[in-house]
Amino acid sequence: MSTNMQKVKIEDTEMFKNSFPNLRYKKTLDFVKKNLPKDELILDLGVMNPFTQVMNDNGYKTSNTQGEDLDDDYKNINNYDFDCITSFEIFEHLLAPYNVLKEISSDTKDIRLLSSVPLNVWFSKAYWNKNDKWDRHYHEFEPRQYDWLLEKAGWKIISSETWTSPSRHQLGIRPLLRYLYPSYYFVHAIKEAKK
Repeated sequence: MSTNMQKVKIEDTEMFKNSFPNLRYKKTLDFVKKNLPKDELILDLGVMNPFTQVMNDNGYKTSNTQGEDLDDDYKNINNYDFDCITSFEIFEHLLAPYNVLKEISSDTKDIRLLSSVPLNVWFSKAYWNKNDKWDRHYHEFEPRQYDWLLEKAGWKIISSETWTSPSRHQLGIRPLLRYLYPSYYFVHAIKEAKK
């Protein structure tokens, strides 16, 4: 673990208890608990992040990829040791998420995937940080588009959920619409062993 990473807990200080990251982490952790046994080795796509620590603090064995560009370096994904892949808001940043989703496989065991993506909402353009090339969304999905992507890459969808934005304390039209319309799509899928 990076020495400069602060330990993140869902039950943070009173001031942040109802803030966006903690509410999102709580909902995501509830989804993980519902769908993933604690004895599986998890590979979380992307560099170590606060939610990695949340999963580890809750008894999951989680490691991360090393910051490689998964659009270019997707063929190395099976060099990691894992039973399950988690990808919470990662695939929207890739130009071609199909490649890494197709590449993930095992000759000897079924692989589980727990992932979330932002939904394409009619009242907002795709997120774009002009100062950080890693902090941009190339895709925002409709559930049927993401389902098709997973199925074409060889995944069988077990369950899915849509969520509204967990932020409840912002004022304005868009925060109200995000409260009313689902903004996130969560999926639990399995890819069978090649055998």
